[in-house]
Amino acid sequence: MLKKYIGDRAFYRRVLAVMIPVLIQNVITNFVSLLDNLMVGRIGTEPMSGVAIVNQILFVFNLSIFGGLAGAGILTAQYFGKKDNEGVRDSMRAKLWIAAGITIVAGIVFIVYGENLISLFIHEGEENLDLAATLEYGKDYLKIMLIQVPVFALLNVYSSTLRETGETRLPMTAGIIAVFVNLFFNYMLIYGKLGAPRLGVVGAAIATVIARFVECGIVIVRTHTHRGKNPFIKGFYKTLYVPKEMRGRIIRLGTPLLINEFLWSGGMTTLNQVMSARGLEVVSAENICSTVSNLFFCAFFAMGTTVSIIVGQLLGAGEIERAIDEDRKLIAFSVAQCFVVGIVMVILAPLIPHLYNTTDRVRELAASMLIVNAIMMPSNAFTNACYFTIRSGGKTIITFLFDSAYIWVLSIPITLILVKFTALPIIPIYAISYGLDFLKCAAGYILVKKRIWVNNLVETE
Repeated sequence: MLKKYIGDRAFYRRVLAVMIPVLIQNVITNFVSLLDNLMVGRIGTEPMSGVAIVNQILFVFNLSIFGGLAGAGILTAQYFGKKDNEGVRDSMRAKLWIAAGITIVAGIVFIVYGENLISLFIHEGEENLDLAATLEYGKDYLKIMLIQVPVFALLNVYSSTLRETGETRLPMTAGIIAVFVNLFFNYMLIYGKLGAPRLGVVGAAIATVIARFVECGIVIVRTHTHRGKNPFIKGFYKTLYVPKEMRGRIIRLGTPLLINEFLWSGGMTTLNQVMSARGLEVVSAENICSTVSNLFFCAFFAMGTTVSIIVGQLLGAGEIERAIDEDRKLIAFSVAQCFVVGIVMVILAPLIPHLYNTTDRVRELAASMLIVNAIMMPSNAFTNACYFTIRSGGKTIITFLFDSAYIWVLSIPITLILVKFTALPIIPIYAISYGLDFLKCAAGYILVKKRIWVNNLVETE
C-alpha cells in the first residue's frame, strides 16, 4: 500500500533536482524578507505597519502576474515536454503581452487609489499607535516601490519560462545575488551607514528596487547569452506576434487563472483587512506572522512548482499513467515534509516575535498566529499540491472554484461575521478563518482522485 505513495531513489533524485533550486531561492528570498522586515521593525511599530500594508497591496499585483502568466506557462511546460521550441517561444511572447497589460492596470490603480487602499487597513486598537504616521510611512514606501512593478513583471516572464523548461538554477542564482544586494542597501539606507543618509522606510524601498533591477538583469542577460541551453530564446524579439490559435487557447486557460490569483490574493488581503478592524496591532502581528510563515511555507511552495513542472512535462510527453503515479507520490512527499516543518515552526513560534522592536501585545498575537499556521502546514501542503496538479492539466475553471470561490464564498463571510458580530478575541477568529481550509482537503482529494486533470493539451499539434 505504501509503495503507491513512496517513490524509488531515482524518483526522489529527479524531484529534488527540480525542487531544491526553487526551494533554495524561496528560502533565501523569504529569509532576507524576514531580515528586511526585522530591519524596518527595529525603527518602530508604525513604520513596520506602513510597510506591511503596502506589501499586502503589492501582494495582489504579484499574484496577478503569477496567475496571468500561468495559463501560458501550462502550455510552455507541455511544449517543452514535446520538444517544441517554437511553441515555447510563442507562449513566452504571450506572457510578455499579459505582463504588460497587468502592469499598466496595476500602475494606474496604485497611483490613483494608493492612499485610499492603505487607509482601509488603519484602525484604532488597544495600543494607541499613531495612525497618521503609519499612513505617511505607507505612502512614502509605495511611491518608491512603484518603480519595481514593471521590472518584477518582466523578471517573471523570463523566470517562469526558465523553470517550466527545466532551468531552475539561473532564477535561483539571480535571486540569491539579489537578496544580498537588498540586504546590503537595506543596512546602508535604512540606518544611514557607510556615509549614506538615514532614510528609514524609503531606504528599504530603494534597496528593494535596486535588488529587483539586479535580479532581472542577471536573468535576462544569462538567458540571451546561453542560447544553446535556452534554444527557445533564439529570435524571441524578432516578432512579438502570437498565433491566433495560441491566443485563444491561452485566453481560455489563462483567464480563469488570472482571475483566480487576483481574487485569491485579493481575498487574503481582504481577510487581513477585515481582521485589522480589531486594531493596528493586529496588522503588525499579521505582518510578523506572514513574513515568518512564508519562510516555512517555502517547503510546499517549492513542491507546488515541482508538481506543475514534472506533471506538466509528463502530460505533454503523453506519459499519462506515469504522470498519475508520480503526482500521487509528489503529493505524499509534500505533506510528509510539511508535517516535519510544521513541528519546527511550533517550537520556534514563541521565540521569533521577540526579535522585533514592538509591543508585548503584538508579540503575543504574532506567536499565536504562527502556531495556527504551523498546525495548518500539512493541510496547506496537500491543497497546494492538489491545486497545481489540477492546473497542470489545464483545468483552470476548476482551480478557480477550488481556490478563489472558496475564500470569497466561505472564508471571508464567516470571518467578517465573527469580527463584526461577536466578542471573540482575534486569535480564535484567526484560527477559525484559516482552519476552514481543512474542508478544501476533501475537495482536493476528490478532484485529484477522479483524474479530471489528466489532459494532454499539445497532443494534436
